[in-house]
Amino acid sequence: MIEAAIRPFRPDDAPWLVERHATLYARDEGFDATFGPLVAGILDDFTAEHDPACEAGWIAHAGDLRLGSIFCVRQSRGIAKLRLFLLVPEARGRGLGQRLLETCTGFARERGYRGMALWTHESHRAACALYSRNGWRLVGSQPVRSFGCDLVEQSWEIAFR
Repeated sequence: MIEAAIRPFRPDDAPWLVERHATLYARDEGFDATFGPLVAGILDDFTAEHDPACEAGWIAHAGDLRLGSIFCVRQSRGIAKLRLFLLVPEARGRGLGQRLLETCTGFARERGYRGMALWTHESHRAACALYSRNGWRLVGSQPVRSFGCDLVEQSWEIAFR
């Protein structure tokens, strides 16, 4: 694989992101068919309504091959929300997730956010370890039934100094 780069999200990335999220989460987590439409809705809202002064998305790629994504959106006046963090399996373990996370948190800091929040599942162990190594802290955990699965939902936060 050639060296990966990170570029801004474009609306024509949305179908790929929806398909990759739906396929990978179904295969790896057992998610049902409700997950893809949720991702599509998040992307539709972002494309139609995001404020480029304080919200952005990025795509990791190697040439024309898309490898992953991450988004920074406003959750509240001083807090950003990390969304749609994904790496395809063949891109994992190469430091690309760290680069995407640094891109997203760096953007949030530059835009004056005091911190960030995210929502994930306990089963995403590699991502949770990445968050922890980068100063995020787990602030909530609860069992839920989502996307046709029994999951443990987690909330993470980071405060910027």
